[in-house]
Amino acid sequence: MIDFHTHIFPDRIAESTLNILKVKCETEPETDATAAGLRESSRKAGVDCSVILPVATRPGQFTSINRFAEQFKGDDRLLSFGGIHPGTSDYKGELNYLKEHGFKGIKLHPDYQQEFINDIKYKRIISYASELGLIISTHAGFDPGYKEVTHCTPERIIDMVEDVRPDKLILAHMGGFLMWDEVERELLGIPAWFDTGVVFDYMEDEQFLRIVRKQGIHRILFATDSPWGDQKEFVEHLRGLPLTDNEKQMIFHTNAEKLLGMEIPVHNAV
Repeated sequence: MIDFHTHIFPDRIAESTLNILKVKCETEPETDATAAGLRESSRKAGVDCSVILPVATRPGQFTSINRFAEQFKGDDRLLSFGGIHPGTSDYKGELNYLKEHGFKGIKLHPDYQQEFINDIKYKRIISYASELGLIISTHAGFDPGYKEVTHCTPERIIDMVEDVRPDKLILAHMGGFLMWDEVERELLGIPAWFDTGVVFDYMEDEQFLRIVRKQGIHRILFATDSPWGDQKEFVEHLRGLPLTDNEKQMIFHTNAEKLLGMEIPVHNAV
């Protein structure tokens, strides 16, 4: 079982960062957002590997964020992507660094990075990351921390994809958090993967299943957005949906392993 969307912070800043975020987003976390907290949550949920998605909120964070991410190399329970900011003056150099240091992909967050997903800065990063064979995971839709402007809407996603045509694009939160009617009208059939990050707390099962069927079961990745989604509850929710056992396995791990190009070891799943 693979959770393709989680967040943690270094131990020394985890508590203070989480306190800021839970006030800003008006949301209570399910873990303490440390590596140890995520490991324990994963163990209880039977999750074999959690993919960590670090968000660079300033260009100058590239070194520190990715130094922290590198410590999980060789860890078969936690796998970290790299973080990059659209304001960087050396996007090719930074992406080359991430590729050369074994990162499987990058995380983008248009709201926290204050750029629209179809801005040229993102298009350049996504295009070159695709050339390097990196996976691109981006927040999509509304974010409770930025209520005024949504920087990654279905309309803007379509513009970016038509221009850049990325090979390995993941749109978090089933294509657009709290914008699922627009996702159904405008986005389905797009050549991208959707992750289930935090959606089971907000989305009706009927709409979820419609989107799964129309986007294609092979394009759906299990995810929680931990610490904001409870891993154990999300596992149980997906298991209870009217999908075949094979379809559930595709969402839980087969699709993720194909996208990552690697097999994830099983660790006493419950």
